[in-house]
Amino acid sequence: MSLEEQIFEEEQCADENGMYEHFRFVADKGQGLLRVDKFLVARMEGTSRNRVQQSAEAGCILVNGKPVKSNYRVKPDDIVTIVMDRPRYENEIIPQDIPLDVVYEDSDVLVINKPPGFVVHPGHGNKDGTLVNALAYYFRNNPDFDVSDPRLGLVHRIDKDTSGLLVIAKTPTAKTSLGRQFHDKTTYRRYYALVWGRIEEDEGRVEGNIGRDLRDRLQMAVFPNGDYGKHAVTHYKVLERFGYVTLVECRLETGRTHQIRVHMKHIGHILFNDERYGGTQILKGVSTAKYRQFVQNCFDVCPRQALHAKTLGFTHPTTGEELHFNSELPEDMQNLIEKWRVYSADKLKS
Repeated sequence: MSLEEQIFEEEQCADENGMYEHFRFVADKGQGLLRVDKFLVARMEGTSRNRVQQSAEAGCILVNGKPVKSNYRVKPDDIVTIVMDRPRYENEIIPQDIPLDVVYEDSDVLVINKPPGFVVHPGHGNKDGTLVNALAYYFRNNPDFDVSDPRLGLVHRIDKDTSGLLVIAKTPTAKTSLGRQFHDKTTYRRYYALVWGRIEEDEGRVEGNIGRDLRDRLQMAVFPNGDYGKHAVTHYKVLERFGYVTLVECRLETGRTHQIRVHMKHIGHILFNDERYGGTQILKGVSTAKYRQFVQNCFDVCPRQALHAKTLGFTHPTTGEELHFNSELPEDMQNLIEKWRVYSADKLKS
């Protein structure tokens, strides 16, 4: 398996609830009834009973696929797993002084604006230099924040080359509340994307299960019928048309892996410069050398998929206040859009 496949495999190993399996134990046939916290402490070197109990409170201890409390009594042949909402960290998280663009912070939550190219979690090929390493440094003087604690931290994720807003929970109560809001689809998330092609309708809705592409394991795909994949809905609205590309606003009703990238490809409008899904090809336009050079210049200006998590809204986990945050488009996307705006205006004049 190539490094790219390993990274993608790690990104996709979450279950339908967005949880990643970290440990698995099967009770033997002669297992006497034993509390699950004692069962796990006996099998996991260096793990305290208190830590196991905290994990159970966070819903991270499953028996036969269902969450249990720490007083659950393990029976013969029970399958006990520990799951978290992030991939497994193979190495200790080293705090690194990486600047964070903090949009908002209080005692419960932290909202940041992630730049493009910034990996969220450590993993294959990205053992440091990630957002988690940056958070470990940012909270280095906060004794109540441990980046390895499943009850704290990132509530959702965006791709490495996607920029925009992310919320981090600083307390277990905040993590539980925000996690429920994302699960219940009550959060407010809007993205800006530049896509290939002219979208004629002013707005629309894309619905279709998203799962791993059966022909290319490095991609996700839409499966309109059947039970394969996870239910996904994206709403889009046209903001500007530039002849051969269109600027759209996408609102997520669900939050699946690569959802906007996959749904827009499904309706024939691949994200501009999205290498994984074919957006680095010239998909619309003319065959002149001048136009090809113009598009190449656009690729150089914004060397990643043109996607930005622009707006984030949620209910504050403690005060109940409705919070809404908006981030400016990063410079690369601003410059890209302006190039297409000028090209489109010149084309109309001619």
